[in-house]
Amino acid sequence: MFNRFLRKDLFKDFLTLRRVRRVLWYGVYMLVVLIVQDMVLTQIRPGGVCAFIQPAAVAAVGMFEGAIPGVVFGLIMGIFTDMFTPHTVVTYTVLFPVLAFGVGFISQFFLNRRFMGYMLSALAALLITALVQALVISLGDGLSFSAVWTAILQTLWSLPMAVLAYFPPARWIE
Repeated sequence: MFNRFLRKDLFKDFLTLRRVRRVLWYGVYMLVVLIVQDMVLTQIRPGGVCAFIQPAAVAAVGMFEGAIPGVVFGLIMGIFTDMFTPHTVVTYTVLFPVLAFGVGFISQFFLNRRFMGYMLSALAALLITALVQALVISLGDGLSFSAVWTAILQTLWSLPMAVLAYFPPARWIE
């Protein structure tokens, strides 16, 4: 009797084929974002800044899946981003879940889940991430004007690339 209860009620709602398929698609999405960031966007540096699309991807998942799944996605994305980024230890592992939760919470109550709402949340996520990067890099010297200017340039260069991070969660992953 206990075995039947455990199999029927507990795992039936938790482990459905649709949910497993979505987790796998988001894993592929994360892998593609990391590969594009590491192999393509690091080679294109106008003005000496590199586009950074992981915050936009975290914002997209937080917006379309909700706060808690966004936190899980942001945590895993943050761990992998910290592994690939040489000057950080746990910066993105802490920052990305917070961004995903914030975007998920705001989109649940205040922001519509359409393209313009996504672009506003991606802009905020990119700007916060760039400012945190500037703060971490210039931690000993203090935040200078050049670090803030570099953060603004990185945000402006990353924003057109954030459009690419919108379509998989919004349209293709169901």
